[in-house]
Amino acid sequence: MAELINDLLFIFQRLDWLGVIDLILVTMMFFGLLLFFRNTQAMVLMRGVFLFFILISFLTVVVDLPAFSWLLNITLPALLIAIPVIFAPEIRRALERLGRVSAFLPTGRIREEMQDVIATVVNAAARLSTRRHGALIILRRLDNLDDYIDTGVRIEAQVSTQLLLQIFYPNTPLHDGAVIISRNNLMGASCVMPLSASGVLAGNPERQMGLRHRAALGISEVSDSIAVVVSEETGSISVAHGGRMIHRLAVERLGGVLEAFYGPFEPRKGLEEYIYQYLPFLAPIEAEEEE
Repeated sequence: MAELINDLLFIFQRLDWLGVIDLILVTMMFFGLLLFFRNTQAMVLMRGVFLFFILISFLTVVVDLPAFSWLLNITLPALLIAIPVIFAPEIRRALERLGRVSAFLPTGRIREEMQDVIATVVNAAARLSTRRHGALIILRRLDNLDDYIDTGVRIEAQVSTQLLLQIFYPNTPLHDGAVIISRNNLMGASCVMPLSASGVLAGNPERQMGLRHRAALGISEVSDSIAVVVSEETGSISVAHGGRMIHRLAVERLGGVLEAFYGPFEPRKGLEEYIYQYLPFLAPIEAEEEE
């Protein structure tokens, strides 16, 4: 232990401003990685990997274990190869998201289209809620959802309230499953979404929801899309994003919540307009708090 303390003191004594910048960059990289995996199943795996490496490092530094250190040096290359394999889906989604940022900048035309789509979704959700017709509506943002569209029926029609009401009318061929909306087009219906296994909806009796809510939470965990759910039993409206869900959302607030995810639609001036136009991920998101 004394040798470890002496090594730490030696490092701090030789630390200069370049070393501080180096540490800040490494810290930011790990913070961004943890933020990206937040509220996903991969977070549990990452936590286990970090605890494993911390424990191994502590044992090899504090205690003199030659055989154990030799075994660690032998197996470390295999672990470095296994980690990218384990996190392959998350890495792929991150690269796809980076590649599509430039193609989905919130220009004035896209914002106007999304404002019309949001108004349509709010109107349809209100009428479905009144009639107690269950519905699951997925709004695409940056991540590609073609794999999920292929699980249902491709429609590729302009989204409208009447179309959504007809699709989710009980006992019709397409009412079971989700619809996926990209920009102002309804791309597919009766699509199969991944079910959440995080246990968020089973935390207490009030949150024990059905398959639609689990599917909404599941697609929000594996993509950056927004899921709007209308409960068939109670008619309540919920919104899922980033592995979190807002329950029992009033119709009057639904439009404001959805607009918050796409950034402000009101005109902005000066530097603020430039930042939100070319760096959309900096735009404030005010709708992620659970109620």
